[in-house]
Amino acid sequence: MQPLLSHIQFNVEPANLAFYKDLLTFLGWSVIYADDEMLGLAGKGETSLWFVTQANATHHDYDGLGMNHLGLGAAAQGDVDSAADYLKQQGVELLFETPRHRPEFSQSAEHTYYQIMFESPDHILFEVVYTGLKAA
Repeated sequence: MQPLLSHIQFNVEPANLAFYKDLLTFLGWSVIYADDEMLGLAGKGETSLWFVTQANATHHDYDGLGMNHLGLGAAAQGDVDSAADYLKQQGVELLFETPRHRPEFSQSAEHTYYQIMFESPDHILFEVVYTGLKAA
């Protein structure tokens, strides 16, 4: 079997669908389905993210059992900064003293793991991360 990630579904509040659509299209994802109850976005390849408005009132604790966060890769270190600027303009707080380099996750001194972390309106923890050669 070839290990491929097909899709991930997030249960969200109906009022927050626009947040995910705006954020992910800014990050380069394409809308493949949208109505008042569901939003589907496609990344490169076959991976898709789905946001569905059929959630109950239970909130996920990202430090508890289950998924901690969703990491979205960036093609360049500057893309992480662009995402940070976009989120700040939307009034979204960046978490954990980000943006920042994480040398403990880097392959060498010439490489970087450069990230931002933030929480969506539905308390889903996201990361936008660049891994590669450190920009000057």
